[in-house]
Amino acid sequence: MGNADLRTLAALSEVSFDEVAGSVVAVDAHNWLYRYLTTTVKWTNSEKYTTSEGEEVANLVGIVQGLPKFFEHDLTPVFVFDGGVTEMKDDEVAKRREQREKAEARLEEAREAGDAVEAARMEARTQRLTDTIQETSRELLRLLDVPVVEAPAEGEAQASYMARKGDADYVGSEDYDTLLFGAPYTLRQLTSKGNPELMDLDATLDKHDITWEQLVDIAMLCGTDFNEGISGVGPKTAVKEVKKHGDLWAVLEARGDSIPNADRVREFFLDPPVTDEYDYDIDIDPDVAAAREYVTETWEVDPDEVRRGFERIEDSVVQTGLDRWT
Repeated sequence: MGNADLRTLAALSEVSFDEVAGSVVAVDAHNWLYRYLTTTVKWTNSEKYTTSEGEEVANLVGIVQGLPKFFEHDLTPVFVFDGGVTEMKDDEVAKRREQREKAEARLEEAREAGDAVEAARMEARTQRLTDTIQETSRELLRLLDVPVVEAPAEGEAQASYMARKGDADYVGSEDYDTLLFGAPYTLRQLTSKGNPELMDLDATLDKHDITWEQLVDIAMLCGTDFNEGISGVGPKTAVKEVKKHGDLWAVLEARGDSIPNADRVREFFLDPPVTDEYDYDIDIDPDVAAAREYVTETWEVDPDEVRRGFERIEDSVVQTGLDRWT
């Protein structure tokens, strides 16, 4: 379901960081990391994060610049990484690959034309989470003592499951699909300036007088990452139809429509592959010196690009520790 569609249905409100201080946030790692990765690439000279062997590790700059926001507001992040991609998402993956290939072609054209602004914009769009980015991100988080959980499939599904269990207070993601995976509370805009936005599942259901299952049915009628929607059906129509007929199957029968693999897609949202094999300590004690060495010496990132980030991490962790004893 498109983000715009789900946003029209979701119960959203701005919250202050004071209201959520002291909480554990299960972060959709790929979603969070990709936003900082693309921003870094767009606004930073590539020489600043490219090694002598040509490896690009803009992700390390993004992590160092992005983590302080959690620590400075007394939030404990637990980064949940994606596992294998389900075959149901093949169409979405193919679509994204096609978009990236188009961006790569436009990037080459911009470079040949000497258009630095357009080149930077297209370079940000061509980013993907390479094996090097995956490995170095996990290692830097380990050095900073930030918990990592490996999901068997979708990271946001695992994060949502952890929140439902009470092992996290919030899910941190810019995607609205956390609603479909049953996350009670999602904090959005953790990669933006200003206060976060709170997305409340129960308030969303109450707003439309529907169940979680019916919300998933509504999303499937509009279209999700795992299925094409029904032509001409938007969120308002989907809500009306599901409330009138009861569930997805009754709506499809009444309309004479069908959704391929509907039962599998529906089950994937309501009961996705998740794991209970995780354990983490929320008292974070980062080894900033080791992390700085890893970023600037092992991976040759320009020290000036991460100096302020590491300073903020040191200052915020020390201050948070002091506050807990006062």
